[in-house]
Amino acid sequence: MTSFAPKAILALALAATLAAPISAEEVGPDTVVARVGETEITLGHMIVMRAQLPPEYQQLDDEVLYRAVLDQLIRQSAVAESLGDRLSLGARLALENERRSYVAGEALARIAEEAVTDEAVQSAYEAAYANAEPTTEYHAAHILVESEEEAQTILAELEDGADFAELAKERSIGPSGPNGGDLGWFSTGMMVKPFEDVVVGMEPGEISGPVETGFGWHVIKLHEARLKGAPPLGDVRDDLVQQIQRDAMEQALTKYTEEAEVTETEVEIDPAILKNIDMLGD
Repeated sequence: MTSFAPKAILALALAATLAAPISAEEVGPDTVVARVGETEITLGHMIVMRAQLPPEYQQLDDEVLYRAVLDQLIRQSAVAESLGDRLSLGARLALENERRSYVAGEALARIAEEAVTDEAVQSAYEAAYANAEPTTEYHAAHILVESEEEAQTILAELEDGADFAELAKERSIGPSGPNGGDLGWFSTGMMVKPFEDVVVGMEPGEISGPVETGFGWHVIKLHEARLKGAPPLGDVRDDLVQQIQRDAMEQALTKYTEEAEVTETEVEIDPAILKNIDMLGD
């Protein structure tokens, strides 16, 4: 029977303890899930990599994705370890640029997030819509044909009692034809001017004479007109939030750049030298 020295037994016990699973309560972003040489891979590394995957990969089974992410980090670490500190100058500079860009992006993301408050959104809403004049919206349909003669024929059939929507389905060459010619609601500026000018002058229920535009000849029916006031805050909140964030980031870029101690060295440099990638060596 093989005997073990006390130190060997202690070493085995210690190894077994280190290899024991970590309880769920102790797991956190700093939990080491693997080591590759001197490199530690943590649960946090895995979480970040998973979050950066395309959506189609994030739909994979949790166990499959866990293994795939860990394997990828292990392979990357193994290859990186093989290079050691022998990075080229270009690679080192690229890493510095990447870090600078990432940290700046993180700073701007925090600024954008902190800028969005209920008060800021309300103020932006009032600034955009408090003094806005109500605009008129129109709900119309049309039958589009290639010639004025066809438009006149359709107009005559409508005067004889033909159904507008049915004629549109049968005869209109426009994309709204299958839908009975219905164009939905629109306001001024959304339609070509000859079409818009006629609609603005119509009364609900009225059918126009032939109207020529670059698309062909139209017979138009105005269904309804209404005044549209300021939209509810909930309908435009997302747009307001984006504007608040854009403004906050732009202001931060200006502020911090102006406050920074910036000194551009007075060196004569030909701008074309930026094309000289060979300057960085291998």
